[in-house]
Amino acid sequence: MLPTMRRILMMLSLQAAVLAACLTQGQGGDWPQFRGANAAGRATGDQPLPADISPDKHVVWKTTLAKGHSSPVILGKRIFVTAKRGKKLLTIALDAATGRNIWEQEAPYDRLESIHRIGSHATPSIATDGKHVVSMFGSSGLFCYDIDGKELWQRKMGPFDNQFGASSSPVLVGNRVVLVQDHDNGSFLTAIDIETGDDVWRTNRSEFRRNYGTPAIWKVGEQTQIVIPGTAQVTAYDLSDGKLIWNVHGVSRVVNTTPVVGEDGRLYIATAGGGSTREPEFQAVLASSDANGNSQLEQKELPRSPIKSFFGQFDRNKDGSLTESEYESIRKVFGSARDAVLCIRPGGIGDVTETHVAWEYAKTVPRNSSPLWIDHRLFLVKDGGILTCLNTKTGQISKQGRLSVRGKFYSSPVSGDGKIYVVSERGQLCVLSANADWQELATADFEEDVYATPAIADRRIYIRTVGHLYCFGLK
Repeated sequence: MLPTMRRILMMLSLQAAVLAACLTQGQGGDWPQFRGANAAGRATGDQPLPADISPDKHVVWKTTLAKGHSSPVILGKRIFVTAKRGKKLLTIALDAATGRNIWEQEAPYDRLESIHRIGSHATPSIATDGKHVVSMFGSSGLFCYDIDGKELWQRKMGPFDNQFGASSSPVLVGNRVVLVQDHDNGSFLTAIDIETGDDVWRTNRSEFRRNYGTPAIWKVGEQTQIVIPGTAQVTAYDLSDGKLIWNVHGVSRVVNTTPVVGEDGRLYIATAGGGSTREPEFQAVLASSDANGNSQLEQKELPRSPIKSFFGQFDRNKDGSLTESEYESIRKVFGSARDAVLCIRPGGIGDVTETHVAWEYAKTVPRNSSPLWIDHRLFLVKDGGILTCLNTKTGQISKQGRLSVRGKFYSSPVSGDGKIYVVSERGQLCVLSANADWQELATADFEEDVYATPAIADRRIYIRTVGHLYCFGLK
């Protein structure tokens, strides 16, 4: 009886902490993590914002910033980013009023892991609750500082088995740091006590390969769920113990985007990173291609196929050969993966692929840019500048068109004051009206690449280029 009562008290305490965190994030227009409160990409409160911003218009301040892809995070009077200056990995705090550097802390590392040619070792965004500042560097690990930059604890992690590095950002939920790391080996989800840096629980995700999105937190009744799309399926875990609650099959085999929880209580996911392909069975390939007769398949022995192209991701023990179990695991992923936008209803348990997917949409799905939910409208920005607005009640297209801004989009759209701000990789900005029949309001060119997602807080919008951080606002 006593352990049961203790568990009930612990769950009530956690629920109270989650509720307090949600209330805190909704006040004062803060932007406490990647894409703001619960990664929704929407400003809170009444925040009049300019539409026609540019490098020389509505600029409150501009400051030079070391390179990094992490998105700015704002709480109260401070901005937090990570960066790489020379060989130093840095957590940086800036004054939100002036852009002045307040403090910075260096994260030590043994060696830097490999990253994508356009990547950065400072890609995950910071998460803060106003008391703790948590930053993640794949090459070094997880760090927690107080608001004035004093280190409270650190957890060594990595380098991870992933040629493109780490990018998933930490999330703070009550008194826990939630972190997912999906790589070619050793994938995991963990909840860490924010006061001590110790694991509360750790869940094995070894069946998942490399993915790069940040989890979403979904409150369903009295249960708080951690939702993670990755490697051909969406999974949800209980915040209290890390146990699997439900899963849905049928997303891309590599996921770069973050889900969004709509104000309608439903979950929205957009993933594009390799659709379904039918690959021959292991024994059939072995019979025709096993040149050295070792009953395994080397990369040079494989016929031209997606499996050959992604050989390194599925050679789990890195011995240069695929066993039957390794090969068949790849074949299963390639057979079930697909590019799709999904709307998922709450309340599912177990495999809910056939029961809880309200609708799906399979065209013009963004690869890197996360979806944006505004008043029963879902906005999607696909490479090439294709903007799609879906009616979230039906999944039908309200409007689709090509923006005057083209190219690739690694930054995700954000919204405030009835406007949507979209920035391309080449630093071209497009501001849109946030209605179903969206219209372009303004464009601008920052003449620097942009990989970070803009942030909106306290009537200001912040845009990070590869060399600068801008603050815009109405005077």
